[in-house]
Amino acid sequence: MGAYLLRRALQALGVLLGVSVLVFAIIHLVPGDPVRLALGTRFDQETYDALRSRAGLDQPLLQQYVSWLGGVVQGDFGVSFRSGQTVLSMVTERLPATLSLAGAAVVVALLIALPLGVLSAIRQGSRTDTIATAISQFGISVPDFWMGILLILLFSLTLGWLPASGYVGLSEDPLEWAKRLILPGVTVGVVSGAVLTRFVRSSVLESLGEDFVRTAQSKGLSERRIIREHVLPNALVPVITVTGLQLAYLLSGVVVVEAVFAWPGLGQLALDAVQDRDYPVLQGAVMLFAGFFLLVNLLVDLLYAVVDPRIQY
Repeated sequence: MGAYLLRRALQALGVLLGVSVLVFAIIHLVPGDPVRLALGTRFDQETYDALRSRAGLDQPLLQQYVSWLGGVVQGDFGVSFRSGQTVLSMVTERLPATLSLAGAAVVVALLIALPLGVLSAIRQGSRTDTIATAISQFGISVPDFWMGILLILLFSLTLGWLPASGYVGLSEDPLEWAKRLILPGVTVGVVSGAVLTRFVRSSVLESLGEDFVRTAQSKGLSERRIIREHVLPNALVPVITVTGLQLAYLLSGVVVVEAVFAWPGLGQLALDAVQDRDYPVLQGAVMLFAGFFLLVNLLVDLLYAVVDPRIQY
């Protein structure tokens, strides 16, 4: 296991280095002057030159990259052109909201996908299967921003049960945090759950056709026990893979949903950085997103061995 983790860590470093080169090159190819955007319409040449010098934009691109990468290695992602805050503090400020939304969405998705997918598979061709497939297709087809608006209209504006937008930290007010998390969490979770339902159904159907299921049936085991002890453990490996990808995607920010619910997540931070040509913030956000994907993929691979003891590292 130690050798496997070391190998994966070295691979992750290589991937992050490649991502850093690509994101730095692409960002600097985007037209627009970040200093002019940061200063606004009224500024003198001296102020402009001073800000360019402080940001290091007057240096050759290669030197800028080396300086930025050296800072990243030490945990310094630079300073925002727009706000003057450090990138690390801006990301840290937005991270709890993103983690809250991603965690809630994955929980909702699994609560939808596991029972629907399993029921659909074991009742293949029945009315239950038809209803589950229709629900899954509905969730995949409906745009998440439209679903979010409908939920706001129903549960906030009409019934008045839940707040329509905004975020409150868990440490500030746990009850208000939970109330404000429900609508965006359900919005994102329904879409992710619809995708996962298809994978759960396919995976369970594949496991139901295996020889070990027929052997268990020949021994007289009940259907519930066969599903619980034989089918689900074997069907969970591909489901874990897709769930991990969904989680990594959500941790990177769901920009449209964040905009609908005024949710201060990392996706909205990255979008604002693109609009403002705020190079340090955007570079830091993309590096963080890449790190999320690598970390989640590693955790998913390690979880395989927990679910299926036949898998060795």
